[in-house]
Amino acid sequence: MASQHHKYIFVVGGVMSGVGKGIASSSIGTLLQAKGFEVNLAKVDPYLNVDAGTMNPTEHGEVFVLNSGLETDQDMGNYERFLNRDLSGTDYMTSGMIYKHVIDKERALGYHGKCVEAVPQIRDEIVRRYEHSAKINKSDISVIEIGGTVGDYQNIMFIEAARVLKIRHPDDVIFVMVSYLPIPAKIGEMKSRPTQHAVSQLASYGVYTDIIIARSERVVDARRKEKIAIACNIPAENVVSAPDIESVYDVPLNFERDKLGDIILKSLKLKQKNNAASVAGLSAWKKFAEGVKHVNKEVHIAIVGKYFTTGDFVLTDAYLSVLEAIKYSAYKLGVKPVIHTVNARDYESTKPNYKALTKFDGLLVPGGFGETGIEGKLNVIRYARENKIPYFGLCYGMQLMTIEFARNVLGMKDANTAEINPKAQDVVIDIMPDKKKKLEEGNFGGSMRLGSYPSKLKEGTLARRAYGASLVHERHRHRYEVNPAYVEKIQAAGLVFSGTSPDGRLMEIAELPQGTGTGEHPFFLGTQFHPEFLARPLNPHPLFTEFIKVASQKVKKSVKK
Repeated sequence: MASQHHKYIFVVGGVMSGVGKGIASSSIGTLLQAKGFEVNLAKVDPYLNVDAGTMNPTEHGEVFVLNSGLETDQDMGNYERFLNRDLSGTDYMTSGMIYKHVIDKERALGYHGKCVEAVPQIRDEIVRRYEHSAKINKSDISVIEIGGTVGDYQNIMFIEAARVLKIRHPDDVIFVMVSYLPIPAKIGEMKSRPTQHAVSQLASYGVYTDIIIARSERVVDARRKEKIAIACNIPAENVVSAPDIESVYDVPLNFERDKLGDIILKSLKLKQKNNAASVAGLSAWKKFAEGVKHVNKEVHIAIVGKYFTTGDFVLTDAYLSVLEAIKYSAYKLGVKPVIHTVNARDYESTKPNYKALTKFDGLLVPGGFGETGIEGKLNVIRYARENKIPYFGLCYGMQLMTIEFARNVLGMKDANTAEINPKAQDVVIDIMPDKKKKLEEGNFGGSMRLGSYPSKLKEGTLARRAYGASLVHERHRHRYEVNPAYVEKIQAAGLVFSGTSPDGRLMEIAELPQGTGTGEHPFFLGTQFHPEFLARPLNPHPLFTEFIKVASQKVKKSVKK
């Protein structure tokens, strides 16, 4: 059990979803860390999936992978980026995890024949995980985001578990509601009643809100703060305005100006610590956030993918970490990233509009699964290779650049991946034998290489120069690998596998020699892993930085039609 004096902050949502609970939680963690406290951020997802691995990105957004290999919600990526450190599997839980654990325990007679019910067994398992996460992290404060919105049936048990912790440790637990204050266009006035109702509904569960983060299009004025405070039984200073802003990286600074960190410490009966972290405070973060605003030169990067549309709307959350990684490296180099989305299916026609690609300084094909858009991506990759447009392939993007090279340089016209055509004449991308057995058993959620693995880098390569190290650790999420039977032929034709597993069996990075001569390229590189998962605002990823550096220096040349 965690120490009696460990503090818990539960972040819940009010009025509607998508108001920024994840960014608010991340920012609270950043503030408290800057005040000298050890903080762990945790995410509760109420769905019955055991993890996020099998969910459709267009519905749920990006699947973020931890070092442990756990597939999680994209908010875990926000947490790592804001805290600038890795998180553990104990910082993530779903209803599916909880119920599976309790049922498995019951089947193994772990409850000694007792009747197993939602209360107390499910509730107590959630409490145990809240406390275990604190213990494993050895933190002073846990910031726990409960997914969904107050009133959702799915998250009631997690709120109930938080209520139990509050009863046991009344001075050590507070509740923060991130709620929305709409401004109806035809009325033109900010409305606080929906938030009042959300706070009232939370109170009906026996949970009382301590702090309200008021999200809205505009700054919440003093009159509405006072109105909310009186209706919700909290001090007016505990209503913190969170208006729409250009950059999410300004959120911690805006919260600090409203003294949210001090309000939280007061609510938890804590005093700011005097240590190296508190001396540094938010200085590095302020420098980064200010730097974002003072860049003029633009670099245009196109992401060529398929997870962009959902109904009548364009969704970029499926590639959230990629977008952020591009931004961090661009800001480090003092350039403004202009990111474009290109639907791969637009390049599957008989006469694709390749000329449209010439306006981009760099092309990136991110990870993905399935056949949709694959030929379009291959056409774009070939165009980037032949016309020396900087190209960066991530996971599937690296596999496809290998297939494209085999088809159009080695002449293996039927080259393919076993994922698409296992009966192809040249299966240059195949699944490893140990993973095949799991797929045959229908265990799709356990058939991938997941989590952090080492990669050994070759001397004299672009990858080795970018990293400045001979051995690196990167996070993976894939089933298929470069077929070892084709490695020698591919390398003989000029594509270098500059990163491999330490035993040399698995190909981790592929690249063309850097240069502009025949057979060379300014930047044509792909990684079997997902470097975007380790990119942080204060520590951009070296491969993204090298890609943006080359892209921002690209000389416009005539290209093949």
